[in-house]
Amino acid sequence: MVFQKPPDGGWGWVIVLVSFFTQFLCYGSPLAVGVLYLEWLDTFGEGKGKTAWVGSLAGGVGLLASPICSSCVSAFGARLVTIFSGFMVAGGLMMSSFAPNIYFLLCSYGIIVGLGCGLLYTATVTITCQYFDKRRGLALGLISTGSSVGLFIYAALQRELIELYGLDGCLLIVGALSLNILACGSLMRPLQSSGSTLPDKPSVEKSPDQYLIYNEKEKNVYEENIKILEKPTNEEKNVNKISCTDCKQDALTIRNKLSSVTPREKDTYKKKVAERTYFCKQLAKKKWHLYLDYWEETLSLFKNKVFSSLFIAIFLFDIGGFPPSMLMEDIARSSNISEEECIIPLISIIGIMTAIGKLVLGILADFVWINTLYLYVLTLIMTAVALVLIPFAQSYITLAILSGILGFLTGNWSIFPYVTTKTVGIEKLTHAYGILMFFAGLGNSLGPPIVGWFYDWTESYDIAFYFSGLCVLFGGLLLLVAALPCWNNTDSSSKSEKPLPNIYSYKGASLV
Repeated sequence: MVFQKPPDGGWGWVIVLVSFFTQFLCYGSPLAVGVLYLEWLDTFGEGKGKTAWVGSLAGGVGLLASPICSSCVSAFGARLVTIFSGFMVAGGLMMSSFAPNIYFLLCSYGIIVGLGCGLLYTATVTITCQYFDKRRGLALGLISTGSSVGLFIYAALQRELIELYGLDGCLLIVGALSLNILACGSLMRPLQSSGSTLPDKPSVEKSPDQYLIYNEKEKNVYEENIKILEKPTNEEKNVNKISCTDCKQDALTIRNKLSSVTPREKDTYKKKVAERTYFCKQLAKKKWHLYLDYWEETLSLFKNKVFSSLFIAIFLFDIGGFPPSMLMEDIARSSNISEEECIIPLISIIGIMTAIGKLVLGILADFVWINTLYLYVLTLIMTAVALVLIPFAQSYITLAILSGILGFLTGNWSIFPYVTTKTVGIEKLTHAYGILMFFAGLGNSLGPPIVGWFYDWTESYDIAFYFSGLCVLFGGLLLLVAALPCWNNTDSSSKSEKPLPNIYSYKGASLV
């Protein structure tokens, strides 16, 4: 596929605008699921651990399926994936309004809506990167705030809709709002000249201002295979001529002539079988070597002490740091705080402070004198302290302050790509980031149910958040200890290693 040079403006700003609204519309309800969580607890009467699976799957499925999401966007384009995923998100939300039990919600809201959000995030990030090069950081920062603004607005919106129309009416209206994603997707014009035709043999000299998206090794293999499969033989030509000239003769003449050609047909058939067998063996051999290289490079990543600690830290951070954004409203109700005292929903405070945290931490990461890894470790340690303090908060003001702190620190997602790049090098960023996002999705999926199970067991959130704080603290300290002795050697070691093959590079579903 041949793309034009990124314009860094023009229609690209329309792409930024529609990508912002796409993330706003798709992530608003899943991130503000804490409001719905209270209603599901009252409606279905299930335990908090089981009910928490709904929101955790909606937040984690997209990350777990990030390689699949990237493959879909690469195969079908951002516009088609956005339109299709818009139907998924809207359909999943509307189906959830008819849910007879919690298991139906696990499928409709947890899996369908979660996977749709993952596809939409990958599509918006991919097309934004195609339209921007020099201003890519600014563009990605603008669209990433869509999810945080959506969390801020949807938390209050869903609460108001529930009071007016009930839980079912709320989900139907929110699902109808999600259909606006289709309009956003229709404006995602692919960055490819519609009237141009791809050259048969592209070369760098003929297209200096274009990005040629293909793998050179795969191109050579493809051309060799085409030559093998399309290789003409004299025997095939003779057989075709005989079958054409004798088609009007009587049955006896045809039988005689066919019998005379049989030995040649047998030789031709054997030759074609041998050629295609050889072709299949060579193709399988080359594919096998590519897979071996992939796993060899994957293992080499885990030989890096900092990277090994980083994937443990992000996993533990999501187990402990993700539940407050979903359970904070129930924490307030468990602390006997009335709804009249909650002037602004606690989830809305988390959402707006997350947007501020992304911008502030992203700006700090651009300073040369600030080490992004140590900055990330600092956010982890502060998050652990805030989580441990939640059980001591018995008033709305205290919970609001802790919600704001946790929201701001959750904005460390904006510096996580910086940390990954510093750890493994730019040539291995996509591979390493995909692995890390998988573990982040696993942590998102497990965190809220674990906290809910602790509550079901102890009838209190105290032990649950002590456990969450210790998880995040352990991950942060482990990353700090691993980084201290080998941080200065990370760059040189990563540059000396062989870069990853292009065949398995992909963008993560969640690049925030």
